[in-house]
Amino acid sequence: MKAERIKRNVENMNFLELEKKVKSLIDEYQVLKRKNIDLESALSQKEGELTESKGRFQELKEEKEAVRDKVDALLLLLQDIPS
Repeated sequence: MKAERIKRNVENMNFLELEKKVKSLIDEYQVLKRKNIDLESALSQKEGELTESKGRFQELKEEKEAVRDKVDALLLLLQDIPS
């Protein structure tokens, strides 16, 4: 009888320890899941900013080319003026 009770107490203690570890793992999982959601959100925001920056860069590049073309055209006109 006493040995049986000790065995049940040990089993119960093992079960409580296991339950504690499972709860700890669940808590850690929830924290990591939240961090992952936050990181995915930040990544998505940065990807949007990158796309926007690439678009702006392309606009500036095209504007630069247009200005260069106008300057080249004006230089050609100046070359045609007799000195």
